[in-house]
Amino acid sequence: MSEPHNAIRDARRIVVKIGSSSITAPQGGIDNYRLQALSGLIAKRWLSGDQVILVSSGAIAAGMTPLGLTRRPKDLATQQAAASAGQGGLVAAYTTAFRLHGLNTGQVLLTADDMHRRSHYVNASRTLEKLLELEIVPIINENDTVATDEIRFGDNDRLAALVAHLVDADALILLTDVDALYDGHPRLPGTSRIPVVTSMEQIADIDISATGSAVGTGGMVTKVAAAQLATAEGITVVLTSADQAAQALAGEDVGTVFAPTGRKRRARSRWLAHASNVNGRLVLDAGAVEAVVQRQTSLLPVGVTRVDGVFRSGDTVDLVDPDGNTVARGLVGYDSADLTKLVGHRLENATASARSRGRLTPSPRTVVRRDDLVVL
Repeated sequence: MSEPHNAIRDARRIVVKIGSSSITAPQGGIDNYRLQALSGLIAKRWLSGDQVILVSSGAIAAGMTPLGLTRRPKDLATQQAAASAGQGGLVAAYTTAFRLHGLNTGQVLLTADDMHRRSHYVNASRTLEKLLELEIVPIINENDTVATDEIRFGDNDRLAALVAHLVDADALILLTDVDALYDGHPRLPGTSRIPVVTSMEQIADIDISATGSAVGTGGMVTKVAAAQLATAEGITVVLTSADQAAQALAGEDVGTVFAPTGRKRRARSRWLAHASNVNGRLVLDAGAVEAVVQRQTSLLPVGVTRVDGVFRSGDTVDLVDPDGNTVARGLVGYDSADLTKLVGHRLENATASARSRGRLTPSPRTVVRRDDLVVL
C-alpha cells in the first residue's frame, strides 16, 4: 500500500464531498438507497473514533421532483426555488440515515461571502469545531437559495476544499460518478488510471474538459482544481466514485490520490491565500519581490511601481512581479487613491513631502505588514 493511501487510512479528520449524481436519480429526486449506503460508510468511520465532515450536493436535484421538473433548471431563479424545495428533504434523508447508526447531524449552509469575509470565516470555523466536539456530523452545502452567479462557489468541489482548510482536515475525499483520473478518455482503449499525482505538472497535458452529470455542475476540471487547492495546504486528496467509497475510506488503492504539494499554514494564512476576496493588485519592482518572497519582510511604498484596482484599507490585494506573476497576497494598509500618491516613495520622504505642503499626516505605515502577507 502506497504512502498517500496510508494518509487516508490514518487520517483523523476527513472531509467527504458527495456529488449530486451519487445520491440522486438522473431525473431528480433523492436515491435513498445510495444515500443511506454512503451515510453508513461515513458513520462507520465516525464510530471508529475519527471525525468526518460531509459536503453534499443534491439540493437542486432533490427539489426537481417536488417542482415537477425532469431536467436541472438553467436559470438562477428556478435553481434557487429547486434548492429551497429540495434542501429540507435532503437533510431529512441524511438525518434519518445517520440516526440508524446513533449519530446526529447538523446542517451548515455557506455562501462564498462567508468564506471571503474574515469574521464570517472565523465564525464558520468555530461552529464546525463545536459540532465536531459535540460529535454531531456536519452536513454542509452551498446556500443555493440566496447565492447569485456573482458570489457563488460554482461547484461544491471548491467548497469542499475550502472546508478542508477551514477545519484543518487531514484528508479530502471527492466522490463522483467516475472512478479515477485517467491519462485519456476512460472509454477509449489504451487509457490507464493514474493512481497517484504528485504535482500538477504531471497531469498538465491531460484533457480534463469533459462536463459533469446531468444533475451536477462540476466536471473533472473542478475536481482537479479542488485537489490543487487542498494539496497546497498539506491535505491528501482522493478522487474516486461513490461505488468505491468504502475502499477509499479504508485507504485502499482505488481512484486517484493527490499527494500534498505544500505544508499546512496557520488558519489566517490559509484564509488569506485561498478564500479572501482579492480587490486589486500591486506591481512590485525586483527588489521588493525579493524582500517579500525570499526574506518575507513587510512591503513598503518604495517597492511598489503601480497600483491596479480600487480598494480600501484592509482589503486583500495580490502582489505581482514586474512580469505580472502573482507572488504573494496580503491585506493592504492604504486606500488605493492614497497609495497611488506614495508609489515609489520612501515612507520618510513621503511624510516630509506632505508636511512641506502644509498637510497633517498620520504616522507612516507599511503597505502590507509581514503578519498580513502570505507568499503564494
